[in-house]
Amino acid sequence: MFKYRSQKQLSIFDFHTDFESKLDPDNRWVKMAKLLDWDKLAEVYAKSFSSTKGAGSIDARVVIGALIIKHMEKKDDRGTIEAIQENPYMQYFLGFDHFRHEPVFDPSLFVHVRKRLGNEAFDAMNRVIISGALEIEHQQADNERVDDSENRGVSPEDTSRSDVRAEKPATNQGKLQLDATVCDAYIKYPTDLNLLNESREKAEELLDKLLKVLAIKERPRTYRRVARKEYLNIAKKKKKSKNEIRKGIRKQLGYLKRDINYIHNILNNSQYAINVFNKQELLYWETIQELYRQQEQMYRTRANSVEKRIVSIHQPFIRPVVRGKDGKKVEFGSKINISLTKGYARINQLEFEPFNEGTRLQQQVEAYKQFFGYYPELVQTDDIYMTRANRNYLKERGIRHTGRPLGRKPKKAVQSRYQREKSKKEKNERNQVEGKFGQGKAGYDLNKIKARLAETHESWVASIVFVMNILRAMEDIFCQIFKERLFQLIFQRKLHGKLSPLYYFVKVA
Repeated sequence: MFKYRSQKQLSIFDFHTDFESKLDPDNRWVKMAKLLDWDKLAEVYAKSFSSTKGAGSIDARVVIGALIIKHMEKKDDRGTIEAIQENPYMQYFLGFDHFRHEPVFDPSLFVHVRKRLGNEAFDAMNRVIISGALEIEHQQADNERVDDSENRGVSPEDTSRSDVRAEKPATNQGKLQLDATVCDAYIKYPTDLNLLNESREKAEELLDKLLKVLAIKERPRTYRRVARKEYLNIAKKKKKSKNEIRKGIRKQLGYLKRDINYIHNILNNSQYAINVFNKQELLYWETIQELYRQQEQMYRTRANSVEKRIVSIHQPFIRPVVRGKDGKKVEFGSKINISLTKGYARINQLEFEPFNEGTRLQQQVEAYKQFFGYYPELVQTDDIYMTRANRNYLKERGIRHTGRPLGRKPKKAVQSRYQREKSKKEKNERNQVEGKFGQGKAGYDLNKIKARLAETHESWVASIVFVMNILRAMEDIFCQIFKERLFQLIFQRKLHGKLSPLYYFVKVA
């Protein structure tokens, strides 16, 4: 069964080390340990790990805390375990009551955890963080109502409808900011020539393994040395003409087709030959065949695109996403559509296939209502979201938006100065979403996802957003403590008849 050690809040004076010093109460790991609701996070974690093996037998706080440390410190799996092993503050953050020299768990466990914890699990953890930071009381009651309805055999939709009939409709509150971005995979920039060369080399490895295991003495001619030489003659050139590239692609297609035919012949002649390949090699074999089909089709039709184009034989799920940005028109990775409320982000959609984010606005608004209990008062987006259907949807629910009005611009726009400044301010506030993307990509490598599997890629992206929400909650607590200390200082000086300039600063803030 899942293991979680429920314990009281550990005091920093109860943490024992081999040194004579005590932990600093103002340390960031100490403050963060007190901020997080570990019991609720453990409940979400337990739903993904019900077995007795692997991560399910390790304390949930240790695993979740290690994931937070990994992305905050931007370390790899082994580096994270080593950092925890050396740092007493990190071990206190993980819930230990004394300093320990041995590793908390094997670094390979991170891969297993990322396979099990997807975007849904991290979104549930994000709701826990946001509920605690914004003091949302109804979230737990909603979950209990859904659980009770499932036990009684009643669907959650029926319960929501009955609640709507019984309760008065809530007024729209808050601001919802929407935008999408691409989380780039950490892969080499793909070109047709490089992809064909990598596929040819991988096909030669598979062919060599078949010949060795099946003890086939007659080795087919693969011309691998000639193919490698011809590839390097083109790849090393600084300037390549279109004819040279096309000629090189044609030759690599021929070599790859020869290797694929050899493997096909061996597999057809022996029904047990396919068992020579392991699971990863079978995936490579399927990917190579599909990549050859795509490249041969583009070469024959002189096209530059194809449906579900493969850009990496090691990560065949990655797709090119055309963004149209200056200097980076095409990105390679997963596309996420997020919603931002008071600085807290949620990933509403995470897909590897490109999609139009304008078609997901209604889902994001409904997700906002499901979480907060009311619709937003204002939706701040760019123009790609403002389709006619979305405009009608928002108008029916009394939700304002920052999109430009449709139709011809009126000759005389009657707007007061206050209205113009308010409209400009609301449009500029949408830049906070761009800032959140910049924080994730520049600060936490959201544009360098190093996961090799689709499941681990999804978990990697979601965990970065989860860490940024924790840091946002830390900022709110720091600002609150800062204001309280300022008010105390002002009150003390006011008693002595001396007001500092801080009084006017706090009064304005």
